[in-house]
Amino acid sequence: MITRTASARYEGLGKDGKGHVSTQSGTLSETPYGFGSRFEDGAGTNPEELIAAAHAACFTMALSFALAKEGLTGGSLETTARVKLDRDGDGFKVSRSDLSLDANVPGIDQDRFREIAEGAKAGCPISKLLSAEIGFEFRLNG
Repeated sequence: MITRTASARYEGLGKDGKGHVSTQSGTLSETPYGFGSRFEDGAGTNPEELIAAAHAACFTMALSFALAKEGLTGGSLETTARVKLDRDGDGFKVSRSDLSLDANVPGIDQDRFREIAEGAKAGCPISKLLSAEIGFEFRLNG
């Protein structure tokens, strides 16, 4: 079993509060977040952006390994995840994550690529974690 950790601290309450998030690896270290970075265009990060980064990274790595398992040896994959935060009664919910992939993988046809990519989308651990609907689109070049 592998365990990864992150921590968040929020000082003050509501809109006036200021938060900081850190990750075990140190990639994020006291990175600011708060109302302004979540609901406006303020500086800092937010939970939805972090989920989008995690989903894009997880899916892209899963697809890379699945393509290598097929015997493919070259190419590049670039994924953008768009996580949507919607109103849910008095609160909010993450309603979906849409993955958009730009792939350059020589030696594979469109149908086989789609099959492998859909498997990677369904099988990546972050996809399994999310209960939101997960959309997916891709462009295959090469």
